[in-house]
Amino acid sequence: MAEFEQYLEAIQYVDKLVGANFPTGMVAIVGSDLKTVERVRGKLSYAKVALNGAVAGSWMGLIFGILFSGSGSTAAMTAAVDFTAVGSSIFIGAGAIMLINVIRFSLTSNKRQFVSNSRVVASRYEVIVPNELADQARAAASSEPAPN
Repeated sequence: MAEFEQYLEAIQYVDKLVGANFPTGMVAIVGSDLKTVERVRGKLSYAKVALNGAVAGSWMGLIFGILFSGSGSTAAMTAAVDFTAVGSSIFIGAGAIMLINVIRFSLTSNKRQFVSNSRVVASRYEVIVPNELADQARAAASSEPAPN
């Protein structure tokens, strides 16, 4: 049906088809000439690994502390939270996950000195529909979108 260099353009084209009530299950966006793009986010060190572990462990400790430190009394129909138990859970969770992360980082054989995100992108995108619906898709793409 159509070919685009940007994914956003392909999405806009499909939005136009959908807006003209074209059957959505019959449309596909196909990416070609795939490549991997890895974006470096920052330097990785023992301190950063420990800090990330402490933050994740704190959240886990908070959740467990709130869930398991409620009052056993049901007479008042309200759950009272023991804040000292929650605070202890936060510190224990932070310490445990921090220690686990540091040990895991020190045992990895190929230590990378950076943190990155990787994703697959395409050089071009094609919007395709079955041959028997091609005329209907062309008509839908050339029509004005229906008002909401």
